[in-house]
Order: sequence, then C-alpha cells, then structure tokens
Amino acid sequence: MRVVPEVIDWNWITTLTDEDLLDVERRVHGKFVVLERREKKLRGAKYELCRGSAELMQAWDRWGRLANATRERSLRPVRGTKAEAEE
Repeated sequence: MRVVPEVIDWNWITTLTDEDLLDVERRVHGKFVVLERREKKLRGAKYELCRGSAELMQAWDRWGRLANATRERSLRPVRGTKAEAEE
C-alpha cells in the first residue's frame, strides 16, 4: 500500500504501477465519498459540489487527478463496498 502525499501531482502519479494507481484511486475515492455524503446530509437539497467545503473540494481534486490517470492508462477502477468507503 503506497502512502499518498498531501499534494498529488503528475510526477508522483507517474511513479505508480497500474496496481498501485488503482489501489490509491480506490482509497482516495472512498474518502471523497464519505465527505460528499456528509456534505449532502448537511446541506440537503441545497447541496452543490462546487459550493462545498474546502475539505470536500480538495478531496474531489485529489480523486479527480487519480481518476484521470486511470482513464489515461485505460484502467477500470473497481468500487468496493460501502464499508470500504468509510475506512
């Protein structure tokens, strides 16, 4: 399991094997999902991703960079169970 840096950039992403990239993308997506659920519960019908908290936006940015990298490598992330997303 690779340690994910605070700032995810292309230089770091290029050091990842396909397996590591998929693992990191899955874990970072899980954290994003937890934050998004919390924000949706807090805001209800007024929820808008781009008007979310700074923490949510940072999680979305981090996950987005990894999701783009998986698409560029023609990889298909496998989404786990709900319990995995809450890790």
